[in-house]
Amino acid sequence: MYNAFWHGFADMNAISTNGPLVMTKGEGSWVWDDKGKKYFDAAGALWYMNVGHGRKEIGEAMAAQAADIASYSSFGECTTAPTIELADLVASISPVPDSKIFFTSGGSDSIDTALKMSRRFWTLQGKPSKKVIVFRENGYHGMHAGGTSIAGIPPNNDGYSELVEDVVRVPWDDADEMIATIDRIGEENIAAFFCEPIQGAGGVRIPPDLYLQTVRKACAERNILFVADEVINGFGRCGDWFASTRYGLQPDLITVAKGLTSGYAPMGAVIAAPSVWETFYAPSAGVWRHGYTYGGHATAAAAGIANIKIMMRENLPAHVAKLEDKFASALRTLEDLDVVSEVRTGVGFLGGIQMADPNIAPAMYGKCRDVGVISRAIWGGALQVAPPLSTTEAEIDEMVELFRVGLTS
Repeated sequence: MYNAFWHGFADMNAISTNGPLVMTKGEGSWVWDDKGKKYFDAAGALWYMNVGHGRKEIGEAMAAQAADIASYSSFGECTTAPTIELADLVASISPVPDSKIFFTSGGSDSIDTALKMSRRFWTLQGKPSKKVIVFRENGYHGMHAGGTSIAGIPPNNDGYSELVEDVVRVPWDDADEMIATIDRIGEENIAAFFCEPIQGAGGVRIPPDLYLQTVRKACAERNILFVADEVINGFGRCGDWFASTRYGLQPDLITVAKGLTSGYAPMGAVIAAPSVWETFYAPSAGVWRHGYTYGGHATAAAAGIANIKIMMRENLPAHVAKLEDKFASALRTLEDLDVVSEVRTGVGFLGGIQMADPNIAPAMYGKCRDVGVISRAIWGGALQVAPPLSTTEAEIDEMVELFRVGLTS
C-alpha cells in the first residue's frame, strides 16, 4: 500500500496499485498535481469550489480569526462573533424571510439534522405518528445514517441493513405518483419530503416543468414539511443564491454546505423557516438535545463570511445566470460524439454528460483526466460538470474542447 490514507468512494485495491492523484495547487478554475500537470476543474473539487481556487482573502480571514480564538462551543448560550455574523448573512439571502440557521460540520450532518428536526418538530406539535420520510429515486443526501437510509442511488445503501426506519422512495420525476404515494400513506404519518431541486450525484437530473412547484404545493396542503436539499444547488450554483429562490419553493427547511464556504473549511447548515423554528423556540419546547462539536466553528465561519462577501462583490449568482445558456449550448455540442447519448444541463453551472454505454464512464473519466480536464463518473454512467462559478466564457469553451479531446481519444 502506498500510504495510510483511506480514500472515500474509492477502489482502494486499484489506488494501492496505481497510486493517488495528489493535487498541490489551485488557481481560479484550474488545479495542478504534484507532477506539475495542469487540469481544468470541471468537478469544482466535489461540487463545492464556487468562488474558485486560490482565494487568499479567505485564508487570511481564517488566519486572523484563529489568531484571536479558533473556535468555541456553540452549545447552550455560548458562541462566537463570526458564528452570529455568518448566520445573519445566510439568513439575509435565504429564500424565506426571518429564517434561523443551525450550523453543522457538512452536508451529511445537515441532512441528518433536518431529518431529526422534522420528526422532533411533529413530536413537539403533539403528532408523534408523523415520522415517515419520503424521498426520490436518484437522490443523494449524504452518507450518514439518515442520508444513507434515504439514498435514491441504490448502491449507496447496499450492505447496511435498515439504518433508519419509516422511509419511502418515490419516482424522481413524477409528481402525480409522489402525491398518490403520500395520500396512500396518509399525511398523519408523514413528517417530511426530502428533495434536491436539481439532482446532483444522481446524474444531474432537472425535473419536468412545474414538478417542483407541484410537489411543494402538495406538501403544504397536506401538512408535510418540504425539505430542499441544496447542498449542491445552493450559493449560486443554479444562477440564483438558492434553487429554491429560482423556483419560488419557500421550503420549511433547506440543507446547505459546500458553497457555504466554497470548501475552504468544512461547514454546513440547516436553514429553518419560521414554520419550523417557532415551534422549537416556544417556551414549552425545552432543550433540543442535538448539535455538533464543530457546529458554528469560528474559523470556518470566518471562511464562510469571506466566501459569501466575494460572491456578493463579484455578483457570482448573476454571472452564472448570464452564462447559463452559453454553458448549456457549449456542453450540448458534445452530443454529436458516439460515446455520448445526451447532455443534461440548462440550469446554472450544472451538467451531466451521459455515456451511451454507462459502463464506460469511469474509463472516459480517466481519458478526460489524461488530457487535462478533471470530472467524476456519477450515478447512471454520466460525467459530472460543475466548475467554479467564476469560470469565464472563454474557459467554458476551453473546458468543452478538453472534454471533446478526452472523449474521442
